[in-house]
Amino acid sequence: MSRLEECFAALRARGEKGLIPYLTAGDPSLEFTARLVEGVAASGADIVELGIPFSDPLMDGPVIQASAQRALQARTTPAEVLALVAQLRPRVEVGLVLMTCYNLVFRYGLERFAAEAQEAGVDGILVTDLPPEEAGEWEPVARAQGLDTIYLVAPTSTPERLRLIAEHATGFIYCVSRRGVTGVRKRLPPDLTAMLARIRAQTDKPIAVGFGISTPEHVRQVVAWADAAVVGSALVQRLAAGGDPEEQLRGLSEFVRELKEATLPKRVEMQID
Repeated sequence: MSRLEECFAALRARGEKGLIPYLTAGDPSLEFTARLVEGVAASGADIVELGIPFSDPLMDGPVIQASAQRALQARTTPAEVLALVAQLRPRVEVGLVLMTCYNLVFRYGLERFAAEAQEAGVDGILVTDLPPEEAGEWEPVARAQGLDTIYLVAPTSTPERLRLIAEHATGFIYCVSRRGVTGVRKRLPPDLTAMLARIRAQTDKPIAVGFGISTPEHVRQVVAWADAAVVGSALVQRLAAGGDPEEQLRGLSEFVRELKEATLPKRVEMQID
């Protein structure tokens, strides 16, 4: 059983749901990212998703695009992100997932990337532009190293694609809550519950919902139906505001504590419009 599978099994045993914060590695620096990961882990995060910055974003909204640009200006490379995970792994017990695009993995070398990710302590990898139909080379390489392969499902996914993704995904399935790109939103989309029901009809694997999950109330509503909530832009936006680093770290950790509180066994009906 992988670390991600163990995480969701432990959450089920406790009757709670998961919180997955997203951070762009290297924004504003790799050193500060390490402190942020430790801070959010101590504040209740169950899994941390680290984005490897890339110059040509595929599904990122303006907040995370700007974050990636700041990380690139700080000269953050995939190799340095793997070194960051290796630094963090002895210090945190949470699952660590990398979000990246296939170009970076391909240029690095599939076997080399997977081997170094496993050695560093990465638990799973989400390659945002690699659907299971095109992952014939990547999947066996990743799984040979014990890396979970996480796939995206979207509101436009057909029942056939949902079945295919459910068959190939390990660790968890990432449900994109809405059409478009990432970003802070005021409301959850009205068809989210129906979408989650369609996914659940195809699999009993854990489902994490992201895109637009911005507040503790959003998290509370989402986990009434899903197994975890992914919060990215709302966290990254706080970093972009600047200010004293220690205050930023305290503020972000407190926000994560509030988000995690919303995953505990106090359920509410999902309220959407």
